[in-house]
Amino acid sequence: MMTSRPEIEASARQTLKENRVAIFLVAYNAEKHIEKVLERIPRWVAREVVEIYVIDDHSQDDTVKIAQNIPWPTDLAPLRIYRTPRNQGYGGNQRLGYLYAIAKKFDIVVLLHADGQYAPEALPEILAPYTSENADAVFGSRFLKPIDALKGHMPLYKWLGNRVLTRMQNFLLKSKMSEMHSGYRSYRTGALKEIPFEYNSPDFDFDADIIVQFLAMGFKIVEVPIPTYYGDEICHVNGMQYAWNCVKTAAKYRLMQLEIFYDPKFDFRKKGDSPYTVKHSETSLHHYMRTLDLPKDTRILDAGGGRGEAVSLAHAEQNRDVTCIDAMVDPLYTDDDRVKQIQVDLNFPWRAQFPNERKYENFDVIFALDVLEHLLSPEKGAKEIFDCLRPDGKLYASTGNIAFLPLRMMHIFGQFNYGRRGILDLTHCRLFTVASFKRLMRNSGFRVDEVIGFGPPLGDVVSKSPLMKLVDRVAFWFAKKWPTLFAFQILLVCTRLDSIKELMTQSFPENQLEVEDRQYPLIS
Repeated sequence: MMTSRPEIEASARQTLKENRVAIFLVAYNAEKHIEKVLERIPRWVAREVVEIYVIDDHSQDDTVKIAQNIPWPTDLAPLRIYRTPRNQGYGGNQRLGYLYAIAKKFDIVVLLHADGQYAPEALPEILAPYTSENADAVFGSRFLKPIDALKGHMPLYKWLGNRVLTRMQNFLLKSKMSEMHSGYRSYRTGALKEIPFEYNSPDFDFDADIIVQFLAMGFKIVEVPIPTYYGDEICHVNGMQYAWNCVKTAAKYRLMQLEIFYDPKFDFRKKGDSPYTVKHSETSLHHYMRTLDLPKDTRILDAGGGRGEAVSLAHAEQNRDVTCIDAMVDPLYTDDDRVKQIQVDLNFPWRAQFPNERKYENFDVIFALDVLEHLLSPEKGAKEIFDCLRPDGKLYASTGNIAFLPLRMMHIFGQFNYGRRGILDLTHCRLFTVASFKRLMRNSGFRVDEVIGFGPPLGDVVSKSPLMKLVDRVAFWFAKKWPTLFAFQILLVCTRLDSIKELMTQSFPENQLEVEDRQYPLIS
């Protein structure tokens, strides 16, 4: 990291030369400070940025009037003053400011507070890392040298609160930032475009939300030292509420990684991320299915198996005949045709969508892993499985367990959330317990031979630490012993029974009776 002032200024000038940089001032009841803050912006910075804009959040004083009457030199970047029609909150004001920066095609936007709490003289420090360290965001930190914050007259209770809260957030987010509560920040607008910051809190914890988003996306946040200043500015923050919201944000993000919670502000993926999580732990459903001991000549149909990478490919590598049907056809290996793929919308009759040469093919085994609950009518889906499976063929069908103990506890407190993906994702049309899933299979012509429970995928999703592996195994043991209560995921092993038509033919072989297909109005 650069230490000398000439190096910092040289890098800042290079940043300004290579990028369209704007300075964004958030203002609320800042009539005593706004003119001084604007005057303190280094003149060479004010000349080389493309715009300085103030968004007044419907102040109750004369902030706007004073800002509009500032005799702004014509050789500096244009100064634009805006006022919200209604108070938006600190976070709501930032949302507007960043959307404005994106719309104006700025490359970098610097957030400065109009109340003077953060030194405009430190703007070169905020700008330099975009050139010297290829940053995606630069945060001013008062705690790279923690004692300096006290020297700047930060109240001791705020100093302690900042330390404790930052450590808690670092622990939850697995990060190592020195401070998460500085309002002196700047961002590349290209990075802002990648995150749904418009869903962030309208309050002061907006800053906590955007930190989570940047860390989750793998963006590079560089911290630089800034001076601490506490004067006569008015603090509008409810400290305890702010602290609770910051911790809650980090906890929500961690829960969302388990796919048992959903919040649109965390609904994003890095480029290259798969929308489907393949589980590798020995306690997972995927591992169980990959290691099934099936005869070599078994013909397998994987319904809704995507590209087959979770389960089917492992059986294809054992030279079993495997066919995947799904709405998306995207071969995992273009040179490997052992996993045959057929594009099928599973909400409509399956065989009618098969190629002519395969329309009447029956399979020995069908995998329907976490798929029936996504169909408009699981009953119709089960019937399609029945029709594609030979008599005495095996069905392996899984779903999430809505009666899983933690979910039951959430229901008691009036809470329920979907996830982005996984066994309780947003695309669910139906939810099942062990009993209702068994009933679906029995009503569809199957005998349920075995119920196997699996715990939450802690080892694959949370951590691979020895402690988490132990917790994972304990959860797996409980899920197998009492699946109705402790299973996060249910697997039913079923056998296809004879249909009525097949029983008629077997029972009255000499009569050659024709049995009509009797259609009943299943839910659609």
